[in-house]
Amino acid sequence: MLNQDADCYSAYDNYLYFGEEMTIERVPMTREGYENLMAQLNRMQNTEMIEIATRIADARALGDLSENAEYHAAREDQGMLQARIDALKDKLARALIVDLSSLPSDKVVFGARVVIKDLDSGEEETYELVGPGDEDYDNNKILSSSPRGQALLGKKCGETVSFKVPKGVLRYEVKEISFP
Repeated sequence: MLNQDADCYSAYDNYLYFGEEMTIERVPMTREGYENLMAQLNRMQNTEMIEIATRIADARALGDLSENAEYHAAREDQGMLQARIDALKDKLARALIVDLSSLPSDKVVFGARVVIKDLDSGEEETYELVGPGDEDYDNNKILSSSPRGQALLGKKCGETVSFKVPKGVLRYEVKEISFP
């Protein structure tokens, strides 16, 4: 249920975190991830967009716009930035702030840290399933909506998971589930 005071969902809302009933409407994320994305949106709207508007005005002052490469480049940059802003606004509008304390600890869910063993190479890897704004691939924080994240959702310790990638099928065994 939606906790009106905390603007959070419990672990049982739409079973979104288990991968059993993934809905397209909502984008799960932590409060920190939401705040990171809001800061990014603020920077794009209040800094980058103003810089581009200044570039457009400066290029416009140079004269004939039909052959003004600076003007056309700045307008293209403005359109690309606006598309990024629109996509980020959409993601934030569909944000589902997840209360990690209400999630089950016996299966892989959003926010879990998972140790998996590659069944082909025997190598162990650790991943943390996060939402938009929290991803950090250098530190193995992957999106729960990524192919690997989706394959892991709902699995318990000892279960195997396999999923297709362009070069074949990856097979893993879930060794450990914890929460940071």
